[in-house]
Amino acid sequence: MADVFESILGQPDVRAFLRATVSSGRVGQSYLFCGPAGSSKTQAADALAAAILCPDGGCGTCDACKRVVRRKHPDVHHLAPEGANAYLVDQVRELVADTALAPIQANRKVYILDRVDRLGAAAANAFLKTLEEPPDDVVFILLARTRDGVLPTIVSRCQVVPFQRIPESEAAGILVQNTGVSTEQARIALASCNGSLTRAIGFLRSNESLAFRRSVIEVMATLRHADNWDIVEAASRLVVAVKAPLDVVRAQQEAELAENADFLAKSAIRQIEARNKRALSAKSLESLRQLTSIAASYVRDLMMVCAGTPDLVINTDMKAQIADDAAATDEARCACALRAQRRCDAAIAYNVSPETCIDALLFEIREALYGTHRAR
Repeated sequence: MADVFESILGQPDVRAFLRATVSSGRVGQSYLFCGPAGSSKTQAADALAAAILCPDGGCGTCDACKRVVRRKHPDVHHLAPEGANAYLVDQVRELVADTALAPIQANRKVYILDRVDRLGAAAANAFLKTLEEPPDDVVFILLARTRDGVLPTIVSRCQVVPFQRIPESEAAGILVQNTGVSTEQARIALASCNGSLTRAIGFLRSNESLAFRRSVIEVMATLRHADNWDIVEAASRLVVAVKAPLDVVRAQQEAELAENADFLAKSAIRQIEARNKRALSAKSLESLRQLTSIAASYVRDLMMVCAGTPDLVINTDMKAQIADDAAATDEARCACALRAQRRCDAAIAYNVSPETCIDALLFEIREALYGTHRAR
């Protein structure tokens, strides 16, 4: 029988462990999920949160489960670093203060903290006592890329759940099985979502995401002949495309708040408004990272052609254009362009504006691939 844990793709051991934990009534209060990007950690955190708040242990069909999965439940809080690539001390203190408040709808509250490897010593010190002795109605689920990247004082207070890297071929197969798309389409989706299975499924089911990917790929295909003004115009179009999903999310948030405002206390409304603000920020980062992932997939395809392995090209719908562009560059230049993409990702983590990120990315990739003197 299907339940919320079915959404944990590619991690059968984790799925079985969490099911057994919930069904036996042995849910702890502090977990650390460790694994590479794209290994379904976020899915698992959402599934465990739903199971904790669900009267039936994660049925997947009740209102509580649906709200958690849609990230609309007021008692599930998602946090990510808000500072310059790190958690702020004030951010953690606000979290600690919030744990003392009663749940809004459920009997318990769940806090999901992403990238706790970016929890510095000062912020960790503000968090340790609460993590060690959380209120009875609070569960923490911490996410990190590696166990070694997390402060030992944090690790020692959590039950560590390891996630394995999902090989690309296996991930593509899982996508094909779950969505019915072709292997080629699955590979494109994974490349567009930096290997994340969860986001790739959403990507394949969204006409807007598919159109966004097409827009980015088409810009990448024009860089070889683009002058500076062409790039500025292309960047402006991509900025609009990046921000478009935010309007949809904002409208949904406002509608939900208006629907529930009559029976929520002011403190609860403030919590929801803060959560909505974080959700908008996360959506903006997700769109930007998707853009850089798509750009990187194009450059990676150029490198495959330059290396004499065109059968490894992912963006097969642009194969002819990629072969044409590859003739004007080489592997070393492609490597430089991929470094530019990684610099852009780092800038995104430091909350640099989308306009600045996209402008810089396109200019740097053009220069790296084709140099100052480009064919016209």
